[in-house]
Amino acid sequence: MCSWESLLSTASLALTNGGSAGLIYTWLIAWVGFNAVYASMAEMASVAPTTGGQYHWVSEFAPPGYQAFLSYVVERGEGGGGIGWLGVLGWQTLVTSIAFQAGTEIQGLLALNYDSYVFERWHGTMFVMAIIVFAFVFNTLLASRLNLVEGAILVVHIFGFFCMLVPLWVLAPRTPSRIVWTQFHDGGWNSTGLSTLIGLITSVLPLLGADASVHMAEEVQDAARTLPQSMMWSINLNGLMGWLTAITFCYCIGDLDKVLETKTGYPFIQVIFNVTKSYPATNFLTSIVLLMATFSCVTIMASASRQMFAFGRDKGLPGSAWLSRVHPTLGVPVNAVVMSTVISILLSLINVGSTVAFNSLVSLGSGTLMVSYIVCIGCFMWRRCAGEAIPPAKFSLGAWALPVNIAAMCYLSLVFIIAFFPAVPLPLLDAESMNWSSLIFTIVVIWAMAYYFIWSRHVYEGPVKFVKKPDDDDDGDGPNLSRATDQSRTL
Repeated sequence: MCSWESLLSTASLALTNGGSAGLIYTWLIAWVGFNAVYASMAEMASVAPTTGGQYHWVSEFAPPGYQAFLSYVVERGEGGGGIGWLGVLGWQTLVTSIAFQAGTEIQGLLALNYDSYVFERWHGTMFVMAIIVFAFVFNTLLASRLNLVEGAILVVHIFGFFCMLVPLWVLAPRTPSRIVWTQFHDGGWNSTGLSTLIGLITSVLPLLGADASVHMAEEVQDAARTLPQSMMWSINLNGLMGWLTAITFCYCIGDLDKVLETKTGYPFIQVIFNVTKSYPATNFLTSIVLLMATFSCVTIMASASRQMFAFGRDKGLPGSAWLSRVHPTLGVPVNAVVMSTVISILLSLINVGSTVAFNSLVSLGSGTLMVSYIVCIGCFMWRRCAGEAIPPAKFSLGAWALPVNIAAMCYLSLVFIIAFFPAVPLPLLDAESMNWSSLIFTIVVIWAMAYYFIWSRHVYEGPVKFVKKPDDDDDGDGPNLSRATDQSRTL
């Protein structure tokens, strides 16, 4: 999870819609909200640790009459849906979003260091593509080194946090606390509350991804215990680091309007330069964020390709036989990585024709993942409320399970709604500044539904089947529900 780094990269969205106070408080809201979300998902991961993640859980926990509709599981000849598709789209969008951060931060450094540099959107797109190709190479030829690199990047993530904040604490002039904690900024919506809510999306992207480890479940030892612990440690450690970064950054901003108009395109780069008055220092500190974004793209592509591999393995995607192949030498689903790379590169082209491409990518990734979270947590809630047997788990919320699930659903519903709002209202809104993520989302849902009814319902192999019913119990000790997820199909 690239938390404090992504917060700095996306801060302009919240500073425009919410201001410094809005950034600080919406981060707290997102932190608490995602705690409820990931706690709910951690319990599901403990019950059913599987690479498919959300769409496997939907299949396992949904009411029997809706399992097919929600997860493309052919059961009793009933209809199909597209939660697997939305999960795949969400993760693919995250790959492009993180690559966009890294690529355009390179552009920002060029603009800072060279006065003659002309900021062109297609330049940024080329840098984004280069980052995506780097992630592809790492996830194929260097996949065996991924665990080692992830350990090294964790060290950079922790120590880079202090390298960034200590100079700001020591060198920066302090913005008055009254401004930092109480001054909100209306981005043109004529409602400070609505504007601040729209800025909440800034805090969503940095805290997404704590469930990334779920999609590596079949490659993890004792996944039922390890995955929940990983998710909860990740959200809370990164939530704390992000909140401290937000507070520090807001105390160092100075003139908000000038910072938002920076030629670098990133307020945090301008703030670092204003504080240090040094090009080398600014380049070094920004490079930490750039490095973390680049390798975050590598790990997110690994998760995205595993998600695609798992869904393809169950014949839920076009070309499933090709997508579900594992390279005999490298031991990774190379074809799924190739497709992830192609989709990410195509999504990066949005930047050529839109001034708010990053906003649209963040919105699309957030919105699609929110739906996948809503459906799988909703199914788990139904299972609990209906009195259906839930297999024992090594991580359990106990009596707090239902309240935590409800809190998660409320938060996810709020984020889903605001994710598709444009950054600015009419009359400032035009075709270039429009948030087109809602259109892409709708097209994918329609395509997923059409593909299912035309083809996939005839061939789809669901991820989970109940192979023993409660009335089949032999020992009389109650329901014995075993899953038919093929855990032997590892990568």
